[in-house]
Amino acid sequence: MTTLNAELSTFYEARQQQIPAEIREIMHRASQELAEAGQADRALAVGAQAPRFSLPSATGQTLALNDLLADGPVVLTFYRGAWCPYCNIALRSLQQHHDAITARGARLVAVSPQIPDESLSLAEKHQLAFEVLSDIGSDTAKQYGLAFDLPDDLAAVYDKLGFDLQRVNDGHPRTLPLPATYVIDQQGMIRWAFVDTDYTTRAEPADILAALDALG
Repeated sequence: MTTLNAELSTFYEARQQQIPAEIREIMHRASQELAEAGQADRALAVGAQAPRFSLPSATGQTLALNDLLADGPVVLTFYRGAWCPYCNIALRSLQQHHDAITARGARLVAVSPQIPDESLSLAEKHQLAFEVLSDIGSDTAKQYGLAFDLPDDLAAVYDKLGFDLQRVNDGHPRTLPLPATYVIDQQGMIRWAFVDTDYTTRAEPADILAALDALG
């Protein structure tokens, strides 16, 4: 069975052929600068208490981490938005493993800075059975140490590509989260973490399942 990151790598290679060289250069430079800035090292890691949040779901409910943890451990994944093809591939892969996650008594929740309408469209398109929450302004992502601002030239590229982050992020077009996934136990402690400045790399579902199994 193909791993998620193998699928992402295959998509990346094909995608590179379609993107003009000058845009590839801007994207590559922005990724390099983000990695060198040490952003991933400032994100919350294993052993930290998970910051509590209450966020609106795609269907208009408000979900709180405390309530989710009352039922069991939580798998919390942060993604950039429905406009990001790597996020879509990762979310589809999580959906394929959703039954295995819930069989372990855990709840899967995905968080992005998008407005609920965008999250709803995404959930319907990919038939996601888990909650997709809206972190407008990335306040929750900031608490987890994941939020960063796009550099000017990359923001201009995203505008040119028609991503319209001004609209989908409700007036916060520059702030995005690093791709990250956390396994949080019922006491609210982070027991497993994946954080990477490279948006083309994501947590492997098999590793998430292994982390849940390790909770005992």
